[in-house]
Amino acid sequence: MKKMNMRKKEAIHGLLFVSPWIIGFLVFTLYPICSSLYYSLCDYQVIKEPVFIGLGNYKALFQDKTFLKALSNTVYMVIFGVPITTFIAVAVSIILNNKKLKYTGPFRVSFFIPTLVPTVVACLLWIWVMQPETGIVNRLLGYIGIQGPGWLSSMFWSKPALIIMMVWTCGNAIIIYLAGLQDIPDSLYESAALDGAGFFRQTMSVTIPLLRSTILYNVVTLIIAVFQWFAEPYIMTSGGPDNQTMFYSLYLYQNAFSYFKMGYASAMAWILLLIALAIILVLFKVFRFGESDY
Repeated sequence: MKKMNMRKKEAIHGLLFVSPWIIGFLVFTLYPICSSLYYSLCDYQVIKEPVFIGLGNYKALFQDKTFLKALSNTVYMVIFGVPITTFIAVAVSIILNNKKLKYTGPFRVSFFIPTLVPTVVACLLWIWVMQPETGIVNRLLGYIGIQGPGWLSSMFWSKPALIIMMVWTCGNAIIIYLAGLQDIPDSLYESAALDGAGFFRQTMSVTIPLLRSTILYNVVTLIIAVFQWFAEPYIMTSGGPDNQTMFYSLYLYQNAFSYFKMGYASAMAWILLLIALAIILVLFKVFRFGESDY
């Protein structure tokens, strides 16, 4: 009996200690999630009472050309932006991890510094860098005889311009890759070298397989960040030109806080959750496939 009473007291004390977190979770996380699910089934315009309409918002979304454009733009960034950024981040990390190279420390710092720049400042900087006439990028292209495009105002080049900015801010991923690379034993590279494997073969047969979990983590976090992309297109292009940079989160924000279509925006949020979950589950299966081979 005494042991039972002691356990009850310990349980009560434990609950009391974690109660601030529990209350915060219930009020600021669980309640908003449940509310958004309910509002996604309603015609809710904030200033009026929500009216239940079932799956009406979900049906309307897939008839909305702007929504489909925002979804396709976001998928474009996932298909092209994420692999390009991942490839460059991994390549730079492998080069910086080479112990034969000197003065890699300053280069590591230079790649990490852009992540410390506030998002608004970075966006204003890249607006200036991408200017058609006075921007640094087009001036450098002009030196080699190439007429640079109007990056952010171009129907074709606006999304590639944002991918370039995404690559510029991949310093966090590089640091994580470097940490993963330093966990790979040098003896594996020595064994591969004794077998006649060169740098490329060592990278493909030793580095990449053993870096698999680190790559998965960075790819998943980058995809989530792309689906949440808001500040960059909002500040730099406002979704233009002609919705070429209208990304999912930006259109969700417009529906919720510009058009006050909160039910519509809630439906978008739940579709985003399902799409992101499906992509991440596929990634987990792809990265786990063939693990036993290594």
